[in-house]
Amino acid sequence: MELGISTFVETTPDVETGTTMSHAERMREVVEEIILADEVGLDVYGVGEHHRPDFAASSPAVVMAAAASRTTRIRLTSAVMILSSADPVRVFQDFATLDGISNGRAEIMVGRGSFTESFPLFGCDLNDYEELFEEKLDLLLKLQASERVSWEGKHRPAIHNLGIYPRPVQQLLPVWIASAGSPESAVRAGALGLPFALAMIGAVRPLQFASQVQLYKEAAAKAGHDSSRLPVAAHAHGFIADSTPKAIEQFFPSTYARTNVRAVEKGLPAYHRSDYDAACSFDGALYVGDPETVADKIIHLRKHVGITRFLLHVPHGTMPHAQVMEAIRLLGTEVAPRVRAEVERWEQDNL
Repeated sequence: MELGISTFVETTPDVETGTTMSHAERMREVVEEIILADEVGLDVYGVGEHHRPDFAASSPAVVMAAAASRTTRIRLTSAVMILSSADPVRVFQDFATLDGISNGRAEIMVGRGSFTESFPLFGCDLNDYEELFEEKLDLLLKLQASERVSWEGKHRPAIHNLGIYPRPVQQLLPVWIASAGSPESAVRAGALGLPFALAMIGAVRPLQFASQVQLYKEAAAKAGHDSSRLPVAAHAHGFIADSTPKAIEQFFPSTYARTNVRAVEKGLPAYHRSDYDAACSFDGALYVGDPETVADKIIHLRKHVGITRFLLHVPHGTMPHAQVMEAIRLLGTEVAPRVRAEVERWEQDNL
């Protein structure tokens, strides 16, 4: 059972002062967070790609490369790369470079993205949303499999027996497919035999995702893959402090502000404190509390959904850096040992 952190490198206005930190400052904070996550024994750190003023990381591989030479064991992944609007050749080259710098710790997590700013920025038509992803994923997997590639598609110039460099340290640079709950994405990932990541965000009950994992496993088995060996990740907002009331109160202001900004953008109902409190309950989608509370929720998710990796998304909106660092420390030193020990016992009992 792997545990780690994911971030969108938010630069939203501070809820107390109204000031907004620079992109440069927030990226330097993230490098410190990655280094700490490595030091406290976490398994993975993920950085998401965005092209908006309220997110600082348009190039996740570059941000993670800044931390790669200052860490020793933690895996470094996108969370996610918006493959539909990207050039798969450059995505592969960037992460193969990160793999070299980190000596074999890079991964690529790809998705279609819930934000659309990258499409006009890179000259992609939103009407081709699905077709772009399928075509570019096909090319990315060919780049993963072979040093020299021949490929032809509709939305990118053809490649005729060209070498793609640098090559990664890992024989196969891992490629994950991420989804916010689309059955089609679950089936696609399973049929291709690729690792699958679920974004458990919004007003959902995490156990609802068990049906997605079942679809994924069934598609994998039908395609001839050993579904028992395929990893499944969950990504969920959350926060850890030394007491549950403290964690709930510290995480609320930025979560409330950020969620209501997104509600306005998407035309959704306003977010209220009652929504937040419900999401912090044991069955809710926010993993907020003291180490024991958060560990118990992750263990419950492992047993009933079947995940093999959990990424705590923190912060949600701008929070004090010291609070974020403490949450990472607690995840690595107190939550992770509890989860790993209990999951190991449970798996032994269910052999």
